[in-house]
Amino acid sequence: MDDDICVLEWRYGSKEMRQLFSRKNIVKTMAEVEIALLYALSKLGLIKETDVKKVEDIIDKIDLNRVDELERKLGHDVMALTVHMAELSGEAGDFIHFGATSNDIIDTTNAIIVKKALEIVKKKLRDVITILIEYSRKYKDTIMVGRTHGQHALPITLGFKFANYVYEYSRSLERIYELEKRVVRIKMAGAVGTMAAWKGHGTTIEKYVSERLGIPSHIITTQVTPRDGFAELISDLAILGSQLDRFALELRELMRPEIRELAEGDASKRVGSSTMPQKENPVNAEKISGLAKVLRGLVISEMENIPLWHERDLTNSSSERIIISHSFLIIDEMLDSMLKILKNLVVNQDQMQKNLSLSKGLTMAESLMINLTLNGMPRHKAHELTMELSRIASNTGKSLLEVAKENETVMKIIGDENKIKEVLNPSKYLGEYEKLIERAISYAEEILNTYV
Repeated sequence: MDDDICVLEWRYGSKEMRQLFSRKNIVKTMAEVEIALLYALSKLGLIKETDVKKVEDIIDKIDLNRVDELERKLGHDVMALTVHMAELSGEAGDFIHFGATSNDIIDTTNAIIVKKALEIVKKKLRDVITILIEYSRKYKDTIMVGRTHGQHALPITLGFKFANYVYEYSRSLERIYELEKRVVRIKMAGAVGTMAAWKGHGTTIEKYVSERLGIPSHIITTQVTPRDGFAELISDLAILGSQLDRFALELRELMRPEIRELAEGDASKRVGSSTMPQKENPVNAEKISGLAKVLRGLVISEMENIPLWHERDLTNSSSERIIISHSFLIIDEMLDSMLKILKNLVVNQDQMQKNLSLSKGLTMAESLMINLTLNGMPRHKAHELTMELSRIASNTGKSLLEVAKENETVMKIIGDENKIKEVLNPSKYLGEYEKLIERAISYAEEILNTYV
């Protein structure tokens, strides 16, 4: 650990995700792609199947130190690996890398690793959605203040709030499943993408490699796969990260002592401050928000990799060594933090009711205006009167109900006191929240069941 320079190596990302992007796994996967090419060549009769098996047997003998030594000498990472594989294989390795170019190996390796990394992301995102569906139903009728611009707006329910996240995260899950058909594709087309070195057998070799690896091939490429796929990948991960950030920001706001409607359940069990013992900080939510900033920044860098010179240049290579691995490690850490938050979430329903009463009924001003209009007052006049009554209530400390009952116009139009109470009852002004919650859940369940 003392030698680790990048914080992602020891602090962020699950062991499973880190292993995928470890140097050892990347090199091993590159070797597996080289073997898939040998397999294809054997199907064409260019080499013996026994030779493929001999090369396959040396995978676990690959020495990263020797690969590094060769790269320092040759100045080329893929060539260093192929030379080392040939050293270990003897005559059986004479056709290693035959007809291929470096990015046949690199881009196909990326496809294999990205496919596995997306499986991890999808599993965790599905778990997040499933928990939020449960919460949407559990807190369907838990009334709380809906806020716009940070101000009390209209009453909503906590279940309705959760259902909005169900919908947003389901859209991200759908995006991730959809992008795979554009990103998870092998590239086996040789220099500049024409397959010239394989003397008319290129598409057949590509087909055999594809079958061996269980991943479809790109339709056509230059010397590299089109970078719009990776730009889409990083963009979609950043969108998901920003959605997680939205929930984290929500939690951070609602955890403030003066609001205290939601809280991280484990906050009271850890040190909140090195000097202020009373503090309970939303550290998981803040970690999500902090990492989201980095993830969004990586989108621009990957967008910059789309325009390469002619059939390719090398400007994408160095940046993608950072962008792809770091994006997955970041989103993995964010999803783990989100799951931790949800599994330990504290819901303070009493505080929600208390906060709903803070404005003394002013959150029901729209309801009063609507009912005045429905009972014959022009809408603009109803808005003007309701705004006047709201300001009187704010300035005098009275409730909107008290002020409304004292107003002759309101009493004349609405009728008796019981009708005014009903008009200003938050539980009577939740719209079609139940239908909307179930609609969001149905949408999510359709995606969860469609993409398995």
